[in-house]
Amino acid sequence: MTALDPWLLERLVCPMTRTPLRYDEAAQELVSDAAGLAYPIKDGVPVMLVEEARRITDA
Repeated sequence: MTALDPWLLERLVCPMTRTPLRYDEAAQELVSDAAGLAYPIKDGVPVMLVEEARRITDA
C-alpha cells in the first residue's frame, strides 16, 4: 500500500463538484463527500473519472 503524496492531495479536487477530496488510505480511495463518490487509486495513481468512481452511501 502506497501513501499518496501530500502535495498532490492538496491540489486534487472532485471533477464533478470541484471540492476538496478526503484520502481514505485503508480503502485506497479519494472520497468526495460533496458528490458522494469515492475515486479509486490504482498502482499509486488516482483515477479521477466519474465513470470509475464508486457511489458511497450514508450507512
